Amino acid sequence: MVWAVCNLNPTCITIQLTVLSMALTNETSQDNFLGYEQMIIFTMNERTIVKMTVAILLAVLLMYINCVMIFSMTSRATFMETSRYILFTHMLVNDSMQMLVSCLLYVFALVYLRLVKVVCGLFVMFSCGMSRVTPLNLAVMSLERYAAICLPLRHSEIATPKRTGIAIAVIWFITFINPIIDMLYSTEKDAGFFVTPIFCTQQKLFIALWQMKMFEGINAFWFVAVSLIIIYTYIAISVAALSASSDRIKASKAHRTVLLHMVQLGLCLCSLLYAPIENALASAGSTALFVNLRYMNFLFLIIIQKCLTPLIYGLRDDAIRPLFLQHLPCNTRKIKHAVMVK
Repeated sequence: MVWAVCNLNPTCITIQLTVLSMALTNETSQDNFLGYEQMIIFTMNERTIVKMTVAILLAVLLMYINCVMIFSMTSRATFMETSRYILFTHMLVNDSMQMLVSCLLYVFALVYLRLVKVVCGLFVMFSCGMSRVTPLNLAVMSLERYAAICLPLRHSEIATPKRTGIAIAVIWFITFINPIIDMLYSTEKDAGFFVTPIFCTQQKLFIALWQMKMFEGINAFWFVAVSLIIIYTYIAISVAALSASSDRIKASKAHRTVLLHMVQLGLCLCSLLYAPIENALASAGSTALFVNLRYMNFLFLIIIQKCLTPLIYGLRDDAIRPLFLQHLPCNTRKIKHAVMVK
């Protein structure tokens, strides 16, 4: 990777990106992989600054909305005693943290800030782990709705705040096993892990083929597993909604909620495809096309995808929406709202 000044313009930077190919061997280090390099002319002009501003402002707006919604949820003990609202709050917190890390990595890439491998590894570890938390959280939310509709007599026993907290802890444990293993392996095998500065991407941290294969395999496994869980709960709740013995109104709401879980899962899949799409764009040959599509890829698959979470789950909820609007600083009418959790 090199720095070069073009046309005596200090704002024109030539960035040499190295994209890791799939031709790693099980026992090799970074010196033994096949790669390809692409020269990208990146100019800090008005258009670039506008694009960066749009992305950052959208991310800040999302984190602000999430923070207001989190504050609204935690300000009422009723929400923190209800399993589905605990899970929703957890998803908001995770999305906000992931958005913060993603924006930092985006800014680092934009200004071509090279990080020491260990620092880059920490950023990538949290970004990778938190990206897997969301689909697993969706699976637990679907199971909670399944228990509420199909096992109503046992729901209060199954979906307790304590068990919900344990489920969240298990989610974080299993999603961070793989990133932590990668960090430990790099610490052991890469002599320059604590001193070598790199352009921070996940591919630059892989030093063996099995790391890439494990990363892709785990993503595929969890996506298939979560898909099966959500499809099963959707069918079960649909059957319950047609049953004369069930609460049809409640079952119908749960049916729509799980359907939205499926939509959100599809959006999660899009975010998991971010790296493969970016690698494909890098081989397109047109540097201008790569830079523009890379920006659109980040904007739609990372930022806007996360913006839908509070809209899909929060603002459509009759208990959350009035409380959320009440806590907005722009709301001049401060009306006390009685929380009715159904």
